[in-house]
Amino acid sequence: MLNFSWLNPHREIGLLLLRASVGVIMMLHGWPKLAGGEAIWVKVGAAMQYLGIGFWPAFWGFLAAVAETLGGFLLVIGFLTRPAALALTGTMVVATMTAWHTSGGEYRIWAHPAVVGLVCLSIFIVGAGRYSVDRN
Repeated sequence: MLNFSWLNPHREIGLLLLRASVGVIMMLHGWPKLAGGEAIWVKVGAAMQYLGIGFWPAFWGFLAAVAETLGGFLLVIGFLTRPAALALTGTMVVATMTAWHTSGGEYRIWAHPAVVGLVCLSIFIVGAGRYSVDRN
């Protein structure tokens, strides 16, 4: 059996790496949406129709863009980590459902947002770790 117990002291570095990498990726996805203005927000927010919510698409799109951009930044620095991770989880639920519906359920399309959502949910559960502003 393989023994990886030598990695146990490095758990906190692993959490930092996970948080920071997911945070940067989310910022890279979110910034163009946030900077794109109302036309982009309406397009992104229209995805809420897959949850049965058809009103205020610009509002929902703006919230998604903020969640990805600001939430990603908060993950990187480890501040308000759990609320940011929860907001990102919700955003990824909508992204997964959108990918599912628009692709006809094709796995390779909806798997990416589903995995990112599960990673964000895991960060929500585990917390930021020692190397963060939150230090939890």
